[in-house]
Amino acid sequence: MSRTHFDYIVIGGGSGGYAAARTARETREHVAIVDSSEILGGLCILKGCMPSKTLIYSAELLHLAQRGENFGLKIPAAVADMPALHQRKVDTTKEFAEYRQEQLHSDRFTLFRNHAKFVDANTIELKDGLQLTADYFMIATGSVVSAPAIPGIKDVPYWTSDDVLDLNFLPEKIIILGGGIVACELAQFLRRIGSEVIQIQRSPHILKEISPQASTVIETAFRDEGIQLYTDTSLKEISRLDSRFTVTFDQNGQTIEVEAPHLLNALGRRPSTQGLNLEAAGVTTRETGHIECDETQRTANPKIYACGDVAGPHEIVHIAIMQGEVAAKHATNRKTTPIHYDDLLSVVFTDPQVGVVGLTEATLKARDLDFLSAEYPFDDHGKSILMGAKYGYVRVFAEKKTGILLGAECVSKDAGELIHSMAVAITMKASVKDLLKVHWYHPTLSEIWSYPIEDIVEQM
Repeated sequence: MSRTHFDYIVIGGGSGGYAAARTARETREHVAIVDSSEILGGLCILKGCMPSKTLIYSAELLHLAQRGENFGLKIPAAVADMPALHQRKVDTTKEFAEYRQEQLHSDRFTLFRNHAKFVDANTIELKDGLQLTADYFMIATGSVVSAPAIPGIKDVPYWTSDDVLDLNFLPEKIIILGGGIVACELAQFLRRIGSEVIQIQRSPHILKEISPQASTVIETAFRDEGIQLYTDTSLKEISRLDSRFTVTFDQNGQTIEVEAPHLLNALGRRPSTQGLNLEAAGVTTRETGHIECDETQRTANPKIYACGDVAGPHEIVHIAIMQGEVAAKHATNRKTTPIHYDDLLSVVFTDPQVGVVGLTEATLKARDLDFLSAEYPFDDHGKSILMGAKYGYVRVFAEKKTGILLGAECVSKDAGELIHSMAVAITMKASVKDLLKVHWYHPTLSEIWSYPIEDIVEQM
């Protein structure tokens, strides 16, 4: 390829990067994508959303089959076939990856399978020495697993989420460090396929990003399923001897040691900016390591934008896509609307799942907003009772004066699906009185929303 100057260059071909490239290509002729990954596709498709949810769904079916007697069924035996489970994950992920690879290889773009670093404010250099310039750049390099400063952790061959998602055998016993979304989803997956699981969380609750009330429900479910969960701990040391890991930590004034043949580091991820030479481009980062952006995703260098995990503030794939689209439209002089994070939707794929949309109770109080709230439990709801899915609740927040929905929370079976009705309502600025006009069909899980909505109307 003789061309070295482009209208738009995207560094990183994941979901956010591709969205930016596709959007830029709508009005610009010369768009390039630079991606150094061994396999194209991005984190979500290859090592995140798609493989993890494929495995989690299989584990859910196994869990239900093993509880067959509760539903009047005789199922003699239900166990995980690990090679088959692994192959199904490979096959499913491959379909999504191949489609994205076709898109990236399209003649609409110039694709460089190479590593890029900035050499000045409008030039990148590839590993082979080729230098490229552009009118505008997008940085969409994602994130990588981080290793916190815990004595011994860098000296042991721990697993990451990548390793767990690629398992073709059943780990007999495993210690999981962390209580975030990835840690919790994989902890329950491993437990349900038959592993003995010890999970250690430093904060008082797992899933500290959600409400303590929601976290408590998940903690109860985990312990009911046999996960050995330790919270509010202080990690002291990690070591390995004779193929067994030992983790030492303090909890409630006591020093505790646990050991297992496998160790998963799920203590978080960090923005993948190493090697980009951002300083040469005049791009600054925040204390968290995320690239500093304005509401259009533009960095301190007005020719360079960033989106997705490398930018934050929310490492969610649909946010990365939205950010990529906003940035590309802004760079190509088109009208765009900044992302309204007050409507943020997030889901945790544990069982029960957690779905949260809009403003949380903590945010509402911090902003000193006048609001009403109401909730209703699933253990008093017809459809969830007959499904044996009684963990959790729904909760709704509305502006006191107008009844306009401000936020909602759902902890339940399929909460990731149920929360979307509230996401639509919040985005469209519907009120609780508007929602009472909806036909909430009985018996469904979704009709549970009508109960707290009615309660708020009565409060008004």
